[in-house]
Amino acid sequence: MILSKLQQFRQKRVLKQFPIAYKLAIIITMLISSGMILLGLVIVSNQTQLLRGQMTDFGQTVAGQLANSSKELILSDDVLSLMVSVKNLGAHKGILGAVVYSEKGKKLASAGVMPKIDIISLYAQSKNNQSKGYSFEWQTAVPNSQEQLNVISFITPIRFQDLIAGHALVTFSKASLSRSLNETVNAIIAATIFMIILGIFTAYALGQRLSRPIHNLLDASKAIDNGDYSYRIHERRNDEIGSLIDGFNSMAKGLLEKSQVENAFSRFVSTNVAKQIMDNLDSIQLGGQHVHATALFADIVGFTSMSEKLPPREVATLLNEYFTYISMACELYNGTIDKYMGDCAMVVFGVPQADPDHQFNAISCAIMIQRLIQRLNTLREQQGKQAVHFRIGINSGEMLAGNMGSNDRMQYTVVGEAVNLAARLHTAAESGQIVITDTLVKSTNIQWRIIAHRHKSIELRGIAEPVTTYIVTDLKSPYTEQIDQHITTVLAKKFVA
Repeated sequence: MILSKLQQFRQKRVLKQFPIAYKLAIIITMLISSGMILLGLVIVSNQTQLLRGQMTDFGQTVAGQLANSSKELILSDDVLSLMVSVKNLGAHKGILGAVVYSEKGKKLASAGVMPKIDIISLYAQSKNNQSKGYSFEWQTAVPNSQEQLNVISFITPIRFQDLIAGHALVTFSKASLSRSLNETVNAIIAATIFMIILGIFTAYALGQRLSRPIHNLLDASKAIDNGDYSYRIHERRNDEIGSLIDGFNSMAKGLLEKSQVENAFSRFVSTNVAKQIMDNLDSIQLGGQHVHATALFADIVGFTSMSEKLPPREVATLLNEYFTYISMACELYNGTIDKYMGDCAMVVFGVPQADPDHQFNAISCAIMIQRLIQRLNTLREQQGKQAVHFRIGINSGEMLAGNMGSNDRMQYTVVGEAVNLAARLHTAAESGQIVITDTLVKSTNIQWRIIAHRHKSIELRGIAEPVTTYIVTDLKSPYTEQIDQHITTVLAKKFVA
C-alpha cells in the first residue's frame, strides 16, 4: 500500500515539474539586504545634496544681504555703522561669524569666528557656486575645548555698478547638516539590519534545499577534472537542475567512452598522434606538410635465424618486451613510434610535435637503446638465454609528414628521401652500431655534444654518390650521465610492473 502511494507520488512529480525559476524567485528576498543598502546610499546622497543646497542658498542669501546693507556704508566710509551691522548679524542664532573686507582685502568690520587667511587665498580655495557666490569649508577650534568644529563660509563681492567695493563673508556651523545626515543614516541602518536578520533566517531554510544539488554538481565536476569519468549523480529532480544533472551524467558517460577510445587507440598508434587525431576529428583528411625532422630505424640483428629456433609465442614475447623498452626510451626523448615492421621499429623526432632539438634527441635515444640492450643482455646471459643485439640508422632532413593512404584507411607517417636514407643506413650498420651521415655529424648543434668516428663511405641503392657515414659511440658529459639515469628509471619501472 505504501509502495503504491510512493509510486503514485513519483508519477505526479514526473508529470508536474516545479521549475527552479519559482524557487529562485523566493531567494530574491535575500536581495532585500543589498537593496536596502543601495536605497540607503541613494537616500543619504540625495539628502546630503538637498541639505547642502539649502545651506548654500541660505548662506549666499545672508551673505548677499550683508553685502547690500554694507554697500552704502563702505562708500560713505561709515565704519562705525558697518561694525554695528556686522555685530548684529553675528549675534544671530546659527551664524558663527561675519566679516566685511575692503576691495583690497582689508578687514573693515568683523564679529565671531573668521578665516585666518587673506582674501586672495580665500577666493582661491573657495568653491564657485556659479552666479551665487563662493563657499569655503574649513575648521575652527571649539571655545574651551580641544575639538575642531566643521564650518562653512560664504563670500560674495560687494558690487557698486561695475566696481567691487568690498567683500562680505558669513560663517555657519555644519553641525545641523551632520546631525540630519546621522539621523537619516541611523534610520536606514536599523531598517537594513532588520531586513538582513529576516533574510538570514529565510535563506537558511531555502539554502539547505537549493544548494545541495549545486554542491553535488561541484563535487562531480571535481571528480571529472581529476579523471574519474565513472562518477555519476544519482539524485533525481523534476526541475531545471534535474535536467542539468541528466546532462552532466550524459557528458560524463561520453567522456568515459572517449577516454576508453583514446586509451585503446593509443595502443595502436603513438600517443602524440592519437592525441592529435582525437583533437581534430572534424578535420581528418589525406595530405601532409613538409617538415624538418629526424628518422630512426632499429632492428634486431639475426632475427630471422633466432625466430626459427624459438617457439612463436616466445618470439612474440621477445619482440613485445624490446619494443616496450624502445617505446619508453622514445618517450623520454620526445620521439614518436611511427610503426613496427616485423623486428624493426621506425621512430620519428620533430613530428607531429615540433622539437627544435630533434636531431640530438634522436641520437640520445639511440645511445640509450644500445646501452639498455647491453644491460638486458647481461641479465639474459645470466638466465642462459641468447643475447639480443640491435643495429640503428639515423638521418635528418626534409620529410613529408601527414595522413597517407586512402580516404577509408589512412595512417599518419613520414616519407621522403631522408626517411629512405635512414632505413638504408640501419641495414648497413652492424651489431650494436649507430650509423649516421656526415651531414648530421657536422650539424652545429650536434658535433660538440657527441662522440663519433668516421666509418666509411657506402654506396646505397638509389643514391648516385657514396654516402659518408659515422658511427656514434657515446655522448659527451653531462648528457651521458643523464642517459644512465634514464636507464635506471626505465628498468625500475619495468621490474616493478
